[in-house]
Parts: sequence; structure tokens; C-alpha cells
Amino acid sequence: MSVLRYDEIRETTVTRRVTAPLVIETRGRGFTELTQEVARFLGRIGAGDGEVSLFCRHTSASLTIQENADPDVRIDLLTALDRLAPEDGGWVHHMEGPDDMPAHVKAVLTGISLAVPVMAGRMALGTWQGIYLIEHRARPHRRELVVAFVGDGN
Repeated sequence: MSVLRYDEIRETTVTRRVTAPLVIETRGRGFTELTQEVARFLGRIGAGDGEVSLFCRHTSASLTIQENADPDVRIDLLTALDRLAPEDGGWVHHMEGPDDMPAHVKAVLTGISLAVPVMAGRMALGTWQGIYLIEHRARPHRRELVVAFVGDGN
């Protein structure tokens, strides 16, 4: 059964749109948590109620919201993605090496943008949720994201 809590509906007038670039230096294949960086952005701009979005400006890295308590989850997710898009998958595109096309497939599967509701200046993430950039390439990369807040101020 679903219950929409009508007594908790909040309406605001969108008065602001704030964007900023976020550059992440990855160490190669793996997850980089961005939750605190996004929270700092919201604090610095004085966010109130609204939505924060992230957009990855690359096709071989991606974004996800995932468990932040047990690091084994991230290890298993990397293993699952490798099974879905192995380097020896017979890919035609391999311009930048054997991990190139699998990285593109993994980015398609996981996505390059996220949106998170913001309530009273804080992301409405669940208890065990964190925001992550997933680097799908084996070697380190400099990844550029755009972080945007739309909503009102404190």
C-alpha cells in the first residue's frame, strides 16, 4: 500500500539557480564518494528547499547513489559491471584500449546524471545512501561534473 503524506507537502517558489563545476581526480577504476562535497556546495550557497543535480561530462564514467556503509557493496558492484561488460567482449570500438568500450557500456547502465531533493539545505538521502562517481577506466582520469541547485535560500 502507498501513502502520500499530504500533510507534509512543501511548496516553495524557485528563486535561485546556482551551478558550479566540480573536478574529480580519480585513481582509476572504482568509486569516489561525492556526498560531502555536494553537501559543502549546498551549505556554501545557502540552499533551502529545492533540488541538487549532478551531471558527468564524460561517457566512460558515471554517477550513482549507492550504499555508503559497507565497502564490499562497491566491490561487488564493480564485479557485476565487469561481468556485464567484460574487456574481452568482442567490442569493435577499442580506440583507447581494451577498457574503452566496456567503460562506455557501464556508463550507459549506470547513468551520467542524478537529482536529489533538498529540504532545509540538506539532501534528502536515505540513511545508508551516498553519491558516487564511478570511474570505469583502469587508469586515473580528471573528471568534470556540473553541480546545480534549483530552489530557494535559507
